[in-house]
Parts: sequence; structure tokens; C-alpha cells
Amino acid sequence: MHKVMPLLLLLVMALHLVRPIGLPGLKRRSDFWKIAVAAIVAMMLTVLIRP
Repeated sequence: MHKVMPLLLLLVMALHLVRPIGLPGLKRRSDFWKIAVAAIVAMMLTVLIRP
């Protein structure tokens, strides 16, 4: 599972460059970096929560 998530995130980022997702904050093609920032924050929270 830990190898699937980065691939899914890369796929979502690539699709967002082709056609913007349209969610609030992700309306322009140049907003694809926000997906990466959200993923990094989620990974950091996971590391902090795990014992």
C-alpha cells in the first residue's frame, strides 16, 4: 500500500495538469503543487501520530 499512494498522487497531479479537478483551491492548472503539499502534510501527520 505504501507504494500505491505515491503513484496515485502522481496520477492525480498529472490529470490535474491536463484538466483541473475543479475543487475549491484547485481550479487552475498551476495549482497542482497543492496536491503534493497536502500529501506531504498527511505523511508528516502520520509519522507524528504513530508511536
